[in-house]
Amino acid sequence: MSEPMPGGRRRVDKVLGEGFLDGLRELSLQEVRERRHEAEQEDADLSYIRRLLQGRLDIIRAERVRRAEASGVPLVEHLPEVLGEGRRTAPHGLGRYLHVEPTRVAESRRRVEQLIADPHLSDVGALSDGELAAAAEEIAAYERTVSDVRRRVQHVMDTLTAEITRRYREGEASVDELLRADD
Repeated sequence: MSEPMPGGRRRVDKVLGEGFLDGLRELSLQEVRERRHEAEQEDADLSYIRRLLQGRLDIIRAERVRRAEASGVPLVEHLPEVLGEGRRTAPHGLGRYLHVEPTRVAESRRRVEQLIADPHLSDVGALSDGELAAAAEEIAAYERTVSDVRRRVQHVMDTLTAEITRRYREGEASVDELLRADD
């Protein structure tokens, strides 16, 4: 995940591009909703990338702990608990409910695999302590970049949602019209 590029062709470039939020009051309600959907979809894809990266970090951390404890139990025997939901810390995000699923799953996996392109990284037991530390730092730095971009996308989503809410609150849009459109 590189930083969004002005004039780029990716969805993230568009959502975070100059002008995406300009003139919201003049856009049709449908256009504002479509823009919010684009931002929502980008958020889902970025969230998926983050989960992949966090899973890799969890595996590396678990290997480091395993070595420190010198238990002799192979890491593979602990993977269900390492990657299980119960191990995560308390959520600290906005707790958004996403209405969409990630669309670029294969592409996201390739991005993460490119980041850790060294073929032996999948065998964390074969890495030296220094290699593990370096891999963890590289993945963590990438995760911070993805998180920063995701926060910016969420700001766009919030702005678009606020505009839709304003229209309903001020009577520019009606729930009755929305319900008729869903029929």
